[in-house]
Amino acid sequence: MIQLSERARDKVREIQKAESLEKQGLRVRVIGGGCSGFTYDLFFDDEINQDVDEVFESNGIPVYIDMMSLTYLEGTEIDYVEGLYGAGFKFNNPAAKSTCGCGSSFSV
Repeated sequence: MIQLSERARDKVREIQKAESLEKQGLRVRVIGGGCSGFTYDLFFDDEINQDVDEVFESNGIPVYIDMMSLTYLEGTEIDYVEGLYGAGFKFNNPAAKSTCGCGSSFSV
């Protein structure tokens, strides 16, 4: 299962409201690419594929994740951070063996 921190939940709700996407869930997936091999992908989605998607709720946010991505993301916490170098969602993935400097790609 994937967990959203309270800060991530608040940011997701803020974006949903600003974009009028309150009825959509948060799609979390892993795609090939990036300097470390895999890249995290987040977007709002209103389509669920019953054959391949796991659907659950974290901190009140519906989360959709396909079974393949879940293999790489099991136990991940998604946080939202702001710092000197910018702001964004941070993935604390226990399965990641290494990450790139920007934190948006990883290898297992």
